[in-house]
Amino acid sequence: MLTIGITGGVGCGKTKILDYISENYNCRIITADEVANRLKEPGEACYEPIIKLLGKKILRKDGFIDKKKMAEEIFANDDLLDIVNSIIHPAVKDYILNAKESEKKAGTYDYLFIEAALLIECGYNEHVDQMWYIYTDESIRIKRLKSSRGYSEEKIKNIMDAQLNEEQFRAGSDFCIDNSGTLEETYMQIKKKMKELESEYGRK
Repeated sequence: MLTIGITGGVGCGKTKILDYISENYNCRIITADEVANRLKEPGEACYEPIIKLLGKKILRKDGFIDKKKMAEEIFANDDLLDIVNSIIHPAVKDYILNAKESEKKAGTYDYLFIEAALLIECGYNEHVDQMWYIYTDESIRIKRLKSSRGYSEEKIKNIMDAQLNEEQFRAGSDFCIDNSGTLEETYMQIKKKMKELESEYGRK
């Protein structure tokens, strides 16, 4: 089983690409955001530490963490944000690496894809066979985020400024997918790369 990391800046189109990969290849896909959400549920690794830090005021009536209330607490306070990240990111990494080992032993899949915006920053290069970077022209990303998420230009700029720039993403990656054109053009790049991997590692 090959393990491939997929990363890229906000609005680059990771979801569409992962949907295509999931539908066309024998793989499991793990996204860091989904893992983080799971680990914040009652009884999971991050739940109690976050409640201890932020208080029960961020809980819904059913005992689950209210994402909106949590966001209001931490995004106005850089110190709190850093502490929450120090709770969540290591737990997410532990979960993903344990899942990787489990899938290797099970032998069900040819590929494990791990997706997150912070794969390079969090040191996943050491744990994947390849790191793929999804590049999309900045103007296209801004247009997408305004349309799909209703983000303001200020919010988009703040998010982008907090992430790696294109040069840093490329330097930390083995392969770049240009997602600035049509989806079919993007899929053709993936098909070509996957054929190369199949040839190199004997997969069909």
